[in-house]
Amino acid sequence: METPAAELTRTIGDIPMFEGLPARQLEELAQIVRIDVFEKGGVIFSEGDPGLGFFVLVEGRVKIYKISWDGKEQILHIFGPGEPFGEVPVFAGQRFPAHAEAIEKSTLLFFPREAFIDCIRRNPDLALDMLAVLARRLRVFTVLIEDLSLKEVPGRLAAYLLYLSRRSRGSLDLELDISKSQLAALLGTIPETLSRILGRMSKRGLILSNGPRIEILDLAALQQLAESGTGL
Repeated sequence: METPAAELTRTIGDIPMFEGLPARQLEELAQIVRIDVFEKGGVIFSEGDPGLGFFVLVEGRVKIYKISWDGKEQILHIFGPGEPFGEVPVFAGQRFPAHAEAIEKSTLLFFPREAFIDCIRRNPDLALDMLAVLARRLRVFTVLIEDLSLKEVPGRLAAYLLYLSRRSRGSLDLELDISKSQLAALLGTIPETLSRILGRMSKRGLILSNGPRIEILDLAALQQLAESGTGL
């Protein structure tokens, strides 16, 4: 039977950004990490809070979002198990630029900034792994900004469904892992508009929508809609 310390070390080793690190380095990380549990709706940090470290999600889901001047919520990203967030303060020593909230009960690993930087000084491979994560994240945000600024909502939704398909290794039978209200916020619209667009896509034979399950019926037409970014 594993000891709590051994179990924590194994959990850290299963995180993609730490894969391949020697056992000694994983044990060092286990010594500095803190385990946090947040219930659904729990605030992990708010925009402007000091960036004292970063988080890795072990279980649950977390949304990163901004609030506009008129109180509208814009979801920037939704993270699942194994994904880190809040990494920029580790390198820049800045405040968090957005809010983070658990959208279901979530278990997080918190890596304090100063202690983690000491680990990086001893293990430069950690910095390379984090840079790779940040580079992928930058590409995701670049696409998000392009979608929100250049595409109409149907084009954004089509692009998101294609993203889910790629994430599921090309599967055309998808299941939304977030609520439709959260998806609407992620796409920069409202739930009523999202429901209407899903209905139009179904009538035109692009998809079959049944609650959280969505089946792509016409992949080529969905790709065309995503690329054109137009309405239906």
